[in-house]
Amino acid sequence: MTTTMRIALIGTGFMGRMHAHAWRTAPRFFELPVTPVLSVIAGRDADRTAAAAARLGFAESTTDWRRAIERDDIDVVDICTPGDTHAEIALAALAAGKHVMCEKPLANDVATADRMAAAADDALARGAVSMCGFSYRRTPALALARRLLAEGALGEIRHVRAQYLQDWLSDAEAPFTWRLDRTRAGTGTLGDIGAHSIDTAQWLTGDAIVGVSAVLRTFVGSRPVLDEQVGLGGRARQGAPRERVTVDDAAAFTAGFAGGALGVFEATRMATGHRNSNRIEINGERGSVAFDFRAMNELEFYDAADPAGRQGFRRIQANEPEHPYAGAWWPPGHGLGYEHLFTHQAVDFLRAIAGDGDVAPTFRDAARVQRVLAAVEQSAARDSVYVRVDGAAS
Repeated sequence: MTTTMRIALIGTGFMGRMHAHAWRTAPRFFELPVTPVLSVIAGRDADRTAAAAARLGFAESTTDWRRAIERDDIDVVDICTPGDTHAEIALAALAAGKHVMCEKPLANDVATADRMAAAADDALARGAVSMCGFSYRRTPALALARRLLAEGALGEIRHVRAQYLQDWLSDAEAPFTWRLDRTRAGTGTLGDIGAHSIDTAQWLTGDAIVGVSAVLRTFVGSRPVLDEQVGLGGRARQGAPRERVTVDDAAAFTAGFAGGALGVFEATRMATGHRNSNRIEINGERGSVAFDFRAMNELEFYDAADPAGRQGFRRIQANEPEHPYAGAWWPPGHGLGYEHLFTHQAVDFLRAIAGDGDVAPTFRDAARVQRVLAAVEQSAARDSVYVRVDGAAS
């Protein structure tokens, strides 16, 4: 085992910056079996990519991701590009024997996700590790919730409620982006943020969604073409040409779990006043847990075994050394932030490469999420008829 893992990061946007920060930070706070080295970053524009390399700490930049993957001095390929490019990059990296981190959703359709999962399985047999970036799994409070569920603290699970609410598209004049183009994004809100809720629910419960009944809505059918001076959430110039929106603005569906639990899911980018409200609550026969990312260091826990006069949700501050990940950071009571999730993700990935812990979520896990996304789309297209999730029980 080498002592370093040399990183090729593909993508210079928001998520690429988050991943770069994580690679830099991980060895400074965690004892790791290997040390990440920021070797090369790849982007489409030479000048912007060179500037990103200088700002983010990469030794080199390139506009040819294929050349980066082919290099013998690259160990890890980290994919932070739009969904329509994930498969080509990941499959090439796996074929080249690289470890692969890929942002979610894994692909834009089930067949492609299955192909990527099969390639990752084959690569793992040759020693190459692959992980899909469902970063919310690395929230200490949610990791604590999973521990409680695994220990049986809630008993039989009966209800799962998940909401992911954003509002950055609530203004009809917010400019068009690639996230509103089905050919690039696959789905809209459903795959962008709803995928997080699906993964979190299945991961926390350890149970698979086996069927759904769904509704999808597109409230704004076209948007002005993005001006180069307008950022995400801004307004385009007056009179700008408009582009047709080909994805959903909002998704809502009920879900059945293999173990019998009932799920209710909502995802939208049109919930005015909600910048990033990621919520989940799970009710069992002996208790409940509830989480809201707006209070990301807190987990609410209800124990039905408490005496009648003391029953109620208690708030657990998930920043004690005993809580997952928290012991590597600040003194108790000093909370973590969004960026820490990506550092924890990098830590888990590097440890898995070294054989210290299982890799999760795998590409196979991510392909199961893709199956749920596909079933939701199929149900919505058929007036909310109940659709079984293909392969959910496998």
